[in-house]
This record gives sequence, structure tokens and C-alpha cells, in this order.
Amino acid sequence: MNAAANETVSANQHVFSHGMEDTRAALDTWRERNWAVLRGWLALSVAIAFTLLGAVWVVASLLTPDITPIHLPGLTEPSEPADLLPILYRNSLVLALHGTACIAGFIAGASMPIAAAQRTGFSRWVHVKAGEMAILFVCAVTLFSLSTQALYLGFQGSTIAFQLHIPIGVLLFSVLPHAIPELAALFLPLAAWLIASRRGEWSQLLAATFVTVAIAIPVLIVAAMVEVYVWPHILEALSPVA
Repeated sequence: MNAAANETVSANQHVFSHGMEDTRAALDTWRERNWAVLRGWLALSVAIAFTLLGAVWVVASLLTPDITPIHLPGLTEPSEPADLLPILYRNSLVLALHGTACIAGFIAGASMPIAAAQRTGFSRWVHVKAGEMAILFVCAVTLFSLSTQALYLGFQGSTIAFQLHIPIGVLLFSVLPHAIPELAALFLPLAAWLIASRRGEWSQLLAATFVTVAIAIPVLIVAAMVEVYVWPHILEALSPVA
């Protein structure tokens, strides 16, 4: 019993140390060509952001707007620093979800094969299936994130456009200064996962999680400040009834 337990601990330590070595190697490699790596992630995350905004346009055009008077800091009442908190809280949950998906990709593509190779029988089968389930989890997270955000933002857009008498297309154009940086930052981890999975570079995903989240956090803070303190003035200029 003790021998089996020691063997399991030894295997887990090997997987952990191997993962840390891959992460350090990836970070060292990226220091030499950091812009080339970031450029690919950024291009894909911006493309996803525009795709999501297109889906929001379609959803907003189909949904019935809410006639309850909107509450929009900076437009219906003065903006305050506390108005940043709901935006940052919501975005932190989305970023955490995407970061978790990226880590799941690392576990599925890099850690699980190593762990499975050191096991036999049922234990090996469990580790192989766990890797496959992790990849399915990432796919499910991606679809869930895109669909829920399209529905939520589409309903909000439909309501704001209706109550402020602004065409939906014009409303979406008004959010670009904060929406594109915000969405691109939120989708950076998923962009890194998609690129790594296409290239088979699963071992780099843990390092990609650290880098993308570190980049996303300050961008999300700035985007939230633009949304609270700048966007309401844009809406006021565009709306005939604001």
C-alpha cells in the first residue's frame, strides 16, 4: 500500500516538475520574440471580439427591449468610482473562466499524457479519458462564453438603443473605444489556447495563462474607466432624448 502511494506521489511530482520546466522554457523563448507571440494572440482575440459584436448586433435586433427605465452611470446620474466595481467583477469572472479553460488545455495536452504513460490498467484509462474530457471542457466553455455574452450584451444593447432612440448599429459603434480592448483582453487566454492546440504546443499553455491574464487585468481596468466616464458622454451626443 505504501509502495503504491509512494509511486503515485513520485509520478505526480514528475508531472508537476515537467510542467514547470515547460512553463519556464516557454517564458524564456517568448522573451526573445515576445511581440511575435503576442501579435498572434492579439489578432485572434480581436477577431473573436468583432465576431461577438456582430452576434450582439443580430441578437439585439431580434430581442424585445425592456421598457424599464435604464440605470446608466454618467447618463442618468453622475459617475462614481463605485460604478467600476460591477463591470470589473463581471469581467473578472469571464477572465477567470477563460483562464481556467486555458489551464485545462495544458492539463489535457501536456500533463495528462505524461501521467498516463506512467500508469497501467484502469488508472491509465482514467488519465487518458480525463485529458479528452478537459479538451471537451474547453470547447464547452468557449461556446458557453460566446453565447451567454451575445445574449446578455444583445439584450442590453436592444434596451439602450430603444430607450435612447439610437440605431443599434450606431450604438455598437459608440462602444468600440472600450468594448474592443475589453473583449480582446477577455479572449486572450482562449486565443492562446486555440493557437496552441492548432500547433500542438500544449506545453506552453500554462505560461500562456500567466502572460495573458497579466496583460488582460490592466486593460480591463482602463476599459472599465472609459465605459463609466467617457461612453455616457458619447451616448449623450448621439441620442436625441438623452
